[in-house]
Amino acid sequence: MLPILPLDTSDFKGIRKENKVYVDKTPWIYKMLTQGKCYFLSRPRRFGKSLTVSTLKELFSGNKELFKGLWIYDKWDFKPHPVLVFDFSNIDRKTPEVLENSLSKVLRDWAEKYDVKIYENDPLAYKLSFLIEKLYKKYCTGVVVLIDEYDKPILDHLGKGEKGLKIAEANRDVLKSFFGVLKGAGTVDELEFVFATGVSTFAKVSIFSEWNNLTNITFDKDYADFPGYTEEEIERYFVPYIEAFAKEKRVSSEEIMEGLRFWYNGYRFSPDTNIRIYNPISVMNALGKRKFDNYW
Repeated sequence: MLPILPLDTSDFKGIRKENKVYVDKTPWIYKMLTQGKCYFLSRPRRFGKSLTVSTLKELFSGNKELFKGLWIYDKWDFKPHPVLVFDFSNIDRKTPEVLENSLSKVLRDWAEKYDVKIYENDPLAYKLSFLIEKLYKKYCTGVVVLIDEYDKPILDHLGKGEKGLKIAEANRDVLKSFFGVLKGAGTVDELEFVFATGVSTFAKVSIFSEWNNLTNITFDKDYADFPGYTEEEIERYFVPYIEAFAKEKRVSSEEIMEGLRFWYNGYRFSPDTNIRIYNPISVMNALGKRKFDNYW
């Protein structure tokens, strides 16, 4: 039986527990953890950003057993930290008022999880800084903040006329105030690690204009193959699927690889390297369905 492809999930814990195919990207994660503290990564949709956020969440939660057999397993201490995740694909963002209320609810949920009291009438940004401070003092260790699809409250409203533009601008201001907290003199010392993802480069929308300690690795040559799949990774992790595809089509495995190259390896994320990256969702769909097509 072929291993299960994680086409319907970006949940690292579920993928590992259900023994689904996981392409080990922990060497790049380790590089981030040991060389800096605050990072931003932009990639197209369905390119592994959410899975990276989920992997970081489990790593900083101390769930070492999930990493058994992976590169990082015997190289990291897996000390538990309080982790705050803000996934904007699941945060209501129809208007700036709705966005603020949704963020308040997310903060309230995290506060309840860690048994910390925050006050409903406090300003949104203050709630975040207060929660980080209380978690830092309660657990005597730095707080981890993970932000997925940060630009969704903006991009969802662009191209929808003047009204949509005004909502996008107002949502941007909410986010700018909210995340500006993470650069505060007191708060920054209470943070262990920060990782933010999005489709657009953060400089273009000025949300983090004052957050000058955020390292943008979007076009960094050292992360040109993170995330996404390299050809070497496909040939390592997907051999059974390549062979099954080749058998069904009565061609060689190399001919299947040629098809994958033709259809899916058109991504290059650094001008300083020739590394080409395959879209993960497209590759898995093609191998799973045993058909080359436009899946993304």
